[in-house]
Amino acid sequence: MIEVCSFEPKHESDVVELILRIQRDEFGLSITEKEQPDLREVPSFYQSGKGEFFVAVSGRHVVGTVGLKDIGNGNAALRRMFVAESFRGRKHEIASRLLSRLLIHAAAQGISEIFLGTTEKFLAAHRFYEKHGFRWTSLEELPASFPRMTVDNKFYVRRCEGPTLEARSV
Repeated sequence: MIEVCSFEPKHESDVVELILRIQRDEFGLSITEKEQPDLREVPSFYQSGKGEFFVAVSGRHVVGTVGLKDIGNGNAALRRMFVAESFRGRKHEIASRLLSRLLIHAAAQGISEIFLGTTEKFLAAHRFYEKHGFRWTSLEELPASFPRMTVDNKFYVRRCEGPTLEARSV
């Protein structure tokens, strides 16, 4: 049984471990926890304003994450979409469940657009976002308040006009 729920402080260590493991081992990024202070500041960084941070939990372990950062003017940034390798794919549909939960939350909060940044290398991520209604946008079209990460070089946006049929089924 896998539960998708809002982040609580008890999830912090698992969240940090999951994200760092994926960044380092799978993506080959030489990035540290210290370079990502938001990982230890989830309540103040993500769960403020209209933002939220969701985790997928299997047993007692976090196996997926996604954050929604309120960036003002009815806009938000999708960040920290990570799923443990053994929980990816159609069998568990963790990424889809996390995104659906985030979209329901965003619609309920009156968010009008959700932006995200990724790298050109993550082709599977591009397909996932496009399948779920995100469209490519240029760097120039991003809101000035968008929290761009240095590795981001491909950007997406999705209008948020209420929960989708898919989102309602979660």
